Amino acid sequence: MEIIVKRLSEEEIAKMGIRQWPIWEKEPSRFEWTYDSQEECLFLEGEVIVHAPDGRQVKIHAGDYVIFPTGLSCTWQVLKQVRKHYRFQ
Repeated sequence: MEIIVKRLSEEEIAKMGIRQWPIWEKEPSRFEWTYDSQEECLFLEGEVIVHAPDGRQVKIHAGDYVIFPTGLSCTWQVLKQVRKHYRFQ
């Protein structure tokens, strides 16, 4: 299961309607999470390291568009306060 991280242009963000998605915020912390459905999100603020079960680590920063696959179990390490738009599929 791969976590996809990429940058989108403002045009792509507008076309997808991301700015109308709900916002989620989280203070620096560490927690376990399992995705029951695919999540797409755009990080507005913050810095996170997501630890996958296979030992891989994915670092996410403000400005990153991320897709978390259904069924992924991971550990979130929030280094800097997170604020992101999100949508579950």
